[in-house]
Amino acid sequence: MSSTPVVHSFHHAASGTWTHVVADPASAQAAIVDPVLDFDAASGSIGTRPAAALLARIGELGLDVAAILETHAHADHLSAGAWIRDRCSAPLAIGAGIVQVQRTFKQSLDIGDEFVADGTQFDRLLHDGDTLRIGTLELRVIATPGHTPDSVAYHVGDALFTGDTLFAPGAGTARCDFPGGSAAMLYRSIRRLYELPDSTRVFLCHDYPASGADAVAQTRIGDEKQANTQLRADTPEADYTAARERRDATLPVPKLLWPAIQFNIRGGRLPADGVNGRAFFKLPVAFDAE
Repeated sequence: MSSTPVVHSFHHAASGTWTHVVADPASAQAAIVDPVLDFDAASGSIGTRPAAALLARIGELGLDVAAILETHAHADHLSAGAWIRDRCSAPLAIGAGIVQVQRTFKQSLDIGDEFVADGTQFDRLLHDGDTLRIGTLELRVIATPGHTPDSVAYHVGDALFTGDTLFAPGAGTARCDFPGGSAAMLYRSIRRLYELPDSTRVFLCHDYPASGADAVAQTRIGDEKQANTQLRADTPEADYTAARERRDATLPVPKLLWPAIQFNIRGGRLPADGVNGRAFFKLPVAFDAE
C-alpha cells in the first residue's frame, strides 16, 4: 500500500479555493476534494467551467473518480459536488454533522418542507474514524468541528486535507462564528491534527495571496506547529480561544454566505421550488437598529 498518494491541486481564483485530486498510482483510482462552480451573484449565473476543466484534466491523467468528498458545507463558494456526481457516478460524501447544519439553516431561512434536513442529499455521511478505499489507498476521516459542525479532514498516507480548519501558517485558522461553531472545539480539533507526523503534507482548502504572489496549496504539520500565527504547538487553549473570538467579532459576513449555504446543504443543487424555469435563493434582511 502506497503511503505517498499523488495529489493534483487546482486553484479557483474567484473564491480563493483549492480543489485537490488525491490519486492512487497503483490503481488510477482518485477522489476529488472540495470541487467548485463559478457563481456571479449579480446575475444569478452559475458556471461549470472550473468543474468541467477539472474533469477534463482528470481524464487526461487517466484517472477514474471513485469518490467526491466535501470537507464541510462551504459558505464562500458553490460546490460542484452534485454536478460531478451526475457525470462520474461517484458517491458524494460529507461529514455527518451536515444534518445539524441543514436543520440550523432550514430554520433560520424559513425553508419549506420540500427540503428534508436529514443528509439524504449526499450518498454517504461520514463519522470520525470512518475509512474509505481509493484503490489501494485507505482514507481515514477525522472529525474537526469548530469552524462548522460538519467539518472533517481526510488523512491518507502522508497527506491530510483539512478543509477550512487550517490555513497556511501566516493566515492562521478558520473562523468560528458560524452557527454551531466554537473556538474551543476548533482548538481541540487542530490539536488532534498536530498529533500527526511533522512531515505530513497539509493540503489547504483556501489561500488568498497578496497581489503578485502565488496561492499556497500545501504546507506541513511541522510548519503549522512551529509557525501558525494563531495556534502553534505551544499555544494554550485559553489564549487561542480568546484571540480567535476577538478576531471573529470583527470579520464581515462572507459575500456568498446565503446562496452558498442554500446550495451546498443540498449537496450542490438548486432549490426545487422555482418558477418559470428559474430557482431562487432566500436572503434574510432586517433594519439595522440605530
